[in-house]
Amino acid sequence: MGVCEITQGNSPVILAFPHTGTELPADLWDRLNDNGKLLADTDWHIHHLYADLLPNATTVRATFHRYVIDANRDPSGTSLYPGQNTTDLVPTTDFDGLPIWKKGEEPTNCDIRLSLADFHAPYHAALAAEIERVKAIHGVAVLYDCHSIRSNIPFLFEGRLPDFNIGTDMGRTCDRRIEAAAKDAAANAAGYTHVLNGRFKGGWTTRHYGRPATGMHAIQMELAQITHLQTEAPPFAYDQQKAERLRVHLKTILTKIEAIALDLKN
Repeated sequence: MGVCEITQGNSPVILAFPHTGTELPADLWDRLNDNGKLLADTDWHIHHLYADLLPNATTVRATFHRYVIDANRDPSGTSLYPGQNTTDLVPTTDFDGLPIWKKGEEPTNCDIRLSLADFHAPYHAALAAEIERVKAIHGVAVLYDCHSIRSNIPFLFEGRLPDFNIGTDMGRTCDRRIEAAAKDAAANAAGYTHVLNGRFKGGWTTRHYGRPATGMHAIQMELAQITHLQTEAPPFAYDQQKAERLRVHLKTILTKIEAIALDLKN
């Protein structure tokens, strides 16, 4: 099985999709329990939601599922949110805290090392290569990390999640103009809610690559799935009408970020 799909563009913006993949090696699939085989924690349809919104953007999409290994986690296994419930580099539970592996079939340290070498590292090598390619063209690059999650998950957070969840590690990972553009566009999206650096402040990808002083900017957008799915439960069907309404605002965000990136290089 492959690791990622890449579409090269000439925009300074790179769209990353670490959690839309649904592929697992056969031996790992057989070790999942019935709950795990639902693949409920997938960022369902996000690569379709963003398709063609910024035609010249580069895209890098992991094809493997996060249950193989989470491409947005620190490869050392260090928690991004110390003291809060979360899932591991190779998850043992779903977002509700329920087991996803058959008893006695949980991932071993050997499994984790293999998944790091075979999936996590190649994905980030590909992403880093595209970042360097784009940065060589423009002198700057903006990594926009695309995510989604159910709007109600008591195990991870209280209450209903806002629709737009923007993460910049408290402003550390990108120029303030990029952060402000995303926040202002979300705030002006009628009928939607938003938050900046709330429960999701940017995952390992955003924090690892975001180095504004070097011309490398990163921002994460975590969307509540209720904004573009028919229901946040199996079969997690795409809602075309909801999605088209949301895409208008996502296009605004991406277009504004691209304009700022082009201005930053001057």
